[in-house]
Amino acid sequence: MATPTNSNVSPTCFLYASLLLVLCPFFTLKKIDALEGNLKNLHFDELKVSSFVPSPVCNRFSSKAGRKGSSLEVVHRYGPCNGQEAVESPSEADIFLQDQQRVNFLHNQYSFSRRDHATFLDMKTTVPAKSGKTIGGGNYIVTVGLGTPTKQYSLVFDTGSSIAWTQCEPCLGYCYPQQEPKFDPTKSTSYKNVTCSSPSCSLITESRSGVRGCSSPTCLYRVRYGDQSFTVGFLATEKLTISSSDVIDNFVFGCGQNNRGLFRGFAGLLGLGPSKISFVGQTATKYKQLFSYCLPSSPSSTGFLNFGGQVSSTAKFTPLSALSQRYSLYFLDITGISVDGQLLPVNSSVYSNAKTVIDSGTVISRLPPSVYSKLSSAFQSLMTKYPKTNGVSLFDTCYDFTGYRSFYVPKISVFFKGGVEVNIPPTGVMIPYNEKTACLAFAANGDDTDISIFGNTQQQTLEVIHDVGNGRVGFAPGACP
Repeated sequence: MATPTNSNVSPTCFLYASLLLVLCPFFTLKKIDALEGNLKNLHFDELKVSSFVPSPVCNRFSSKAGRKGSSLEVVHRYGPCNGQEAVESPSEADIFLQDQQRVNFLHNQYSFSRRDHATFLDMKTTVPAKSGKTIGGGNYIVTVGLGTPTKQYSLVFDTGSSIAWTQCEPCLGYCYPQQEPKFDPTKSTSYKNVTCSSPSCSLITESRSGVRGCSSPTCLYRVRYGDQSFTVGFLATEKLTISSSDVIDNFVFGCGQNNRGLFRGFAGLLGLGPSKISFVGQTATKYKQLFSYCLPSSPSSTGFLNFGGQVSSTAKFTPLSALSQRYSLYFLDITGISVDGQLLPVNSSVYSNAKTVIDSGTVISRLPPSVYSKLSSAFQSLMTKYPKTNGVSLFDTCYDFTGYRSFYVPKISVFFKGGVEVNIPPTGVMIPYNEKTACLAFAANGDDTDISIFGNTQQQTLEVIHDVGNGRVGFAPGACP
């Protein structure tokens, strides 16, 4: 067969023709260039610079996944979907400083949980210097009902802690400003204090998340966070309402009387850790220790938090580590990371020695420094067409996108035990620091032996399924915008 003489046809066209089973003469040089670009972008994702600034308009999302079992809408603390009086967002520098404090809290919880169990009265009540800001920067809020008659309260849901609590009148110590009126136990007919002899009181220390005390006959609790923020109050039971048809009676929670530190705006926390005193443990019979969530990619969108129901058919599961029950954190096993489809040259022992926690409250994933350095190098080698800029805060791999409408980032995947590959969404690969600067959205730990953390930026748009009863965590793509 003679070679076609059409001047618009490239000789390399035959390679594509054999690959795609089409005839070469149909391809012009322009079409071939476009095809080459498409082949290259199989391992790249496009990000628009305009997305660096969230929309002031709420984009509410209704998901079929959100209608399985019982469901709560998830909103970002500082987004327009919150529906409450606006709270000033902290600066990026403050967000990432608080994120590091969150990481310190998780590292400490793993390394010396029992060391914190001093006598109840030993607790210091010093207010941190930056009081008035919220815990961390990546807080996601759900709204639940509490009491009889029920009243609505906004709570940060947190897989890295176990005890649910809300601020309570009469605030015997101190209560920070919050959006809703504080819970008043004297106005609820279903409120009861837990006694010191109750089995529920002993669960505080069993969860490794707090310290218990006694003001005869009432059980007292204390939870201290990594930034030295704390809540102290009465352990109590109350009616918790997820929806009008979904009510949990005698739910054990903390009625906070002295709540100080980096809190502001929300009423309290909903602990979802793997322990008996958490929401997951207390509702084990009802929801089979199964919950899932999807965190939106923008503060202007909504996600969901589901309890019970069916598991997504597209989910891939990795087993929970045995460390999860011991430390009341969700431990997984990372086995590798790829950039542009290529695995980083890292010995598997580096991942196994560090251990990994998946956490809804940590903003930026933390990696062993030897892994992060290889990730950063591989990423930079594929971003040479974009101008680098100085590192900021946690980040040392940053780019200036002034003058760009959009740009392409290499795809990054994280591999977990069992052959589970999780493709990180593009908004989880790079994070904006200001209107024109974005950085690689990972950071290094101080040492290779520090626990790694799979943070909430990398979880965005995924349905993350905690099937605690079956000892596994699953990931399904594209569950919310």
